[in-house]
Amino acid sequence: MSAQAEQHYFVPQPSKWPLVGAFALFFLGLGAAFTVNGVGFGKISLAIGFAILLYMLFGWFGQVIRESESGKYGHQVDLSFRWSMGWFIFSEVMFFAAFFGALYYARVISVPELGSLSYKLLWPDFNAVWPTQVAPAGVEGYRPMEAWGLPAINTLILLTSGATVTWAHWGLIKNNRTQLVAGLFLTVVLGMLFLGLQAYEYRHAMHEMNLTLSSGIYGTTFYMLTGFHGAHVTLGTIMLAVMLFRSMAGHFKPDHHFAFEAAAWYWHFVDVVWLILFVFVYWL
Repeated sequence: MSAQAEQHYFVPQPSKWPLVGAFALFFLGLGAAFTVNGVGFGKISLAIGFAILLYMLFGWFGQVIRESESGKYGHQVDLSFRWSMGWFIFSEVMFFAAFFGALYYARVISVPELGSLSYKLLWPDFNAVWPTQVAPAGVEGYRPMEAWGLPAINTLILLTSGATVTWAHWGLIKNNRTQLVAGLFLTVVLGMLFLGLQAYEYRHAMHEMNLTLSSGIYGTTFYMLTGFHGAHVTLGTIMLAVMLFRSMAGHFKPDHHFAFEAAAWYWHFVDVVWLILFVFVYWL
């Protein structure tokens, strides 16, 4: 990093990428609205939106990577990146807090209240236990998901992946490129394994346990929390895969590697969310 970059805050030139992103969001929103309402152009619009979004992501992030690797970013830019990633993760914490709050409300407040004497005249056969077993009309009963099967295996996988990404970070700090690449590769493989097992779990739950989104409040909260977490694991795996390819290309230095740190922060966040989810969704 040059001395000039350390002393001066980098100000980029006017960029086309925010405008490109606006077009991507426009086509995605339009396509989603049309698709939900059965309009034929909806899927085409969605495809156009995703294509523009991918073009923007590759172009914008590629520009940032080139600027970083050329030494244009100094301490102030690094600090801005750290604050930005910190606030982003905080927003994700609030995102999951809302869903865990919904689960808490259903289990601790709604279900006991519906089982109280005040509601016995309306629902005399309702049993105030979790998971609720009163299915909507026309919907067959379901079996709840057990904790000590695939969920426990996936917990072990994610905990191991947290250790491998930390091992990779230690390798980067020690300037051990082999350890860095090996640790990232193992973490990406473990992330993909987690997603594969979760997909198998969903298939088993839907076809053999009759556990679907229509399975009352239990089914809704189960798929809402595990599904959104799976989406975050997917994003984290993609981020770590990019870090792997960059590491193989010789990017990152022991004293200049915030992109790697940001991906590692996000992955540790995903790990912590899963531990909370495993306890309150699967175990208790």
